[in-house]
Amino acid sequence: MRRVGLVLGLSFLWLPILLLVGYAFSADRIPFQWGGFSLRWFAALAANERMLEAAWLSLRVASGAATLAVLLGGMTGWVLARHGPFRGRALFGALAGAPLVLPEVVTGLSLLLLFVVLQGWAEVAFGWVLDRGAATVLLAHATVGMAYAAVVVQARLTGMDPALEEAAADLGAAPFTAFRTVTLPLIAPALIAGWLLAFTLSLDDVVVASFVSGPAGTTLPMLVFSQLRVGLTPEINALAAIILAIAATALGLAGLLLGRGDRRG
Repeated sequence: MRRVGLVLGLSFLWLPILLLVGYAFSADRIPFQWGGFSLRWFAALAANERMLEAAWLSLRVASGAATLAVLLGGMTGWVLARHGPFRGRALFGALAGAPLVLPEVVTGLSLLLLFVVLQGWAEVAFGWVLDRGAATVLLAHATVGMAYAAVVVQARLTGMDPALEEAAADLGAAPFTAFRTVTLPLIAPALIAGWLLAFTLSLDDVVVASFVSGPAGTTLPMLVFSQLRVGLTPEINALAAIILAIAATALGLAGLLLGRGDRRG
């Protein structure tokens, strides 16, 4: 009975996605009508300059946001896992993990208000005109991804034996040397997994980006969402198949790296 429930649940979740991927290889112009196997819509997608520009922007934003998220999230996870009880620890942990539980609409709106206030301050104090665009999307995605990276790094550090670092210190290693030669290699799988998670989250986000982006910050998910309003095209099916493959690969690598890290620890 459990297996039947599992199969029904997975079918409910994955059948629409698999149908979408299947129709990406259809030669028919109607998105959900099979017209024989063809790769024509992948070729048409490759010739769509506007789509390619948005995809390149999304990749750059996702890479930058994931890198910043790992740096900030790694330090946050380190503080929560290694510094023990301190004044305000509960509040610090709650604020660091808030993006995990807050609706994306609330997160996007709050970041929009922050950027508007910062834009006003910069214009009054320094005469700078700060337009919302790719940079604000990057910062917003890094804020969300940081929470996920912090959870992954904290879990890895909590499960790691502190005696390894203590042994390095007993052998005369300086704190930074012990971190570089012992701690960093052990938490590297968690850092990479956090990067991949933040990259995937940034790559397919549309809600937060819609709040904080400007005319020069149209990412691929935003472009696709705007095109869906006027009608679905087979190119969107092909794009969905490619995005699904990229996301599945990134999440699979994250799980593999975390599994290897657990076995080594």
